[in-house]
Amino acid sequence: MKPRELMAEAVRARRRAYAPYSKFPVGAALLTRDGRVYHGCNVENASYGLAVCAERSAVWQAVSDGVREFTAIAVTARDGRGAPPCGSCRQVLNEFAPHLWVYWRDARGRILKRRLSELLPMAFGLRQLRAR
Repeated sequence: MKPRELMAEAVRARRRAYAPYSKFPVGAALLTRDGRVYHGCNVENASYGLAVCAERSAVWQAVSDGVREFTAIAVTARDGRGAPPCGSCRQVLNEFAPHLWVYWRDARGRILKRRLSELLPMAFGLRQLRAR
């Protein structure tokens, strides 16, 4: 799937966001190794710490469906401009796909891309925990 197509899926997911507090709706589209796309949107709560980001929402959905191999994720926010995943989402994505392609938009609407490993250098995971 091309980055623009995956971004269009993220835009669809963003429409379902529940963001009455931040007014910052976010959508994510997570591409699996076998070509499926899982959507996620942010869901806020009056108790802010209980909110979930769009990226993690997509991961939870895929893993709940038995899927754990991902190749790319597109993230978009507000009026179609993206925002790269936050640190918590980067760590969750790293658990499953350290070399995942991450797509988001800049202020001009151009799609940017980076490997997750570039966005989360020196990440830790199961390997580091087993080395102890």
